[in-house]
Amino acid sequence: MTPKTLSVELKAAMKQLRLGRLIPTLADRIALAEKDDLPIEDFLLMVFIDEVNRRQSESASRRADNAGLDPDMTFERWDKTAKVKYDKRVLSQLASLRFVDDAQNTIILGPVGVGKTFFAHALGHVACRAGYSVGCYRADALLRILKSSRLDNSRDALLVGLTTLDLLILDDFVLEPMSREESRDMYQLFIERTGKTSTIITSNRDTSDWLAFFDENILAQSAVDRFRNNAYDLVIDGESYRPRLKPNIDRDGPPPAAPVTKQLTRRRAPKRSRH
Repeated sequence: MTPKTLSVELKAAMKQLRLGRLIPTLADRIALAEKDDLPIEDFLLMVFIDEVNRRQSESASRRADNAGLDPDMTFERWDKTAKVKYDKRVLSQLASLRFVDDAQNTIILGPVGVGKTFFAHALGHVACRAGYSVGCYRADALLRILKSSRLDNSRDALLVGLTTLDLLILDDFVLEPMSREESRDMYQLFIERTGKTSTIITSNRDTSDWLAFFDENILAQSAVDRFRNNAYDLVIDGESYRPRLKPNIDRDGPPPAAPVTKQLTRRRAPKRSRH
């Protein structure tokens, strides 16, 4: 099969149309299409579908990166041999993203290390691939961000961004008691998002224990009651999943070879004769 050469004019036109990423493989595709006597419409469809898929994949990766999602925590990378138990029907329902379409919430509960964060991030990746806006925060880190926003007058803009996200993920909720200010922040976030957008919360504590971690009981009852009565419950139990995330040479492969550097040796000056 004789390699094809693309004309300079064609390359320039493709770049102007922002199709430059097709150039490296287009010549081979044309040659293959001619060999298989592929109709021009089928050829164009194949090329354009590949380009659409590539752009969607890159867009999803950018959204996931901007959301703060761990790139390794996807359902494709979940170790199915993990000795953890959960309702697979609930997880399947959540992975369909119907809860996001319906502005419902999700609560992922379980002891330390069983994979709650993994599943939350994995659902976030699914949402990014579907084109939803996603934000992922550790709950304590978000409270610090909200506190700092009061100092630089960015609070209003920050709250608008948080309340309009299609999916907000709060990891490790209620690890420690919240101050009066933090309780009000969380109350406002819950109230603003309820019925409008979706939130995933992971926690080691049952929802009945959440009230004690708010500084104001009335705010706590109002916020938590609204949230949990509009949420799916995914309970995970079993052995810790974290050892499976531990770096491993056999699994991750050997490290790349160190670059070879030339050792510079200094020549010694010849000894001068004393004669």
